[in-house]
Amino acid sequence: MKLGKVTLVSAGPGALDLLTLRAARVLGEADVLLVDDLANPEIATLAPRARVIAVGKRGGCRSTPQAFIERLMCRMARRGAHVVRVKGGDALMFGRAGEELAALRHAGVPVEIVNGVSSAFAAAAGLGMSLTHRDHCAGVTFVTAHRQDGSAPNWAALAATGTTLAIYMGVTRIEALTATLMEHLAPTTPAAAVQWAGTPQERRLVTSLGRLAADVRASGFASPAILLVGGAVSEAVVTADDAQRAGPTVRTDRDHAARRAARAADLAVAA
Repeated sequence: MKLGKVTLVSAGPGALDLLTLRAARVLGEADVLLVDDLANPEIATLAPRARVIAVGKRGGCRSTPQAFIERLMCRMARRGAHVVRVKGGDALMFGRAGEELAALRHAGVPVEIVNGVSSAFAAAAGLGMSLTHRDHCAGVTFVTAHRQDGSAPNWAALAATGTTLAIYMGVTRIEALTATLMEHLAPTTPAAAVQWAGTPQERRLVTSLGRLAADVRASGFASPAILLVGGAVSEAVVTADDAQRAGPTVRTDRDHAARRAARAADLAVAA
């Protein structure tokens, strides 16, 4: 029997039109889809001849064991199937791709990767901001607040980088992480949260690090959400509609315009 293969397809943050052309092509070739819980279920419409198997993994929820997913991929590929593992966001960004690549290579199963749009980029796009605005930072750091062993990242070291912090899986422990960050960053440091980035359900709020935890809780934000912290977030814009959905503490585009005008005046005086 001819050996099949596995393709790790990045499904992006949700909207199907954010899929790459390569992802769409691979989906059309698939015999089996193993679909992540955060992927848009409508992605199956792009794989008309594939058997679709849900293998959801969500923090704090009942999930398909990772070892089972890896065995399933290997078994089906050995039977000659083209298995497409559909992952939300980008497969290489906190998507357990490393574990799956290792298992497939160990089993001698050919594997390919299709990149996609990670949720931090979708969150920044929704806020109309650059993650690496050169007036504010020298880069961006992607970090998960949920490590496999349950320990927290070195927030002191991360704060010292001076980069925009794009924090994944941080809502459940937002009080602890913001408190630690404020030991090294000013409470006035711009911050934002975006829930369901890149989907029709997207919700956004822009606030400060000192208010982030309270505003997120008051607005009812929950996973999946991206937290952004750093000076570059001062360029973010949320509309009045965003503010109404997120809660009364959210800054709007009018607030943003006022900040930009004040900044321009300061620059003119300095010149």
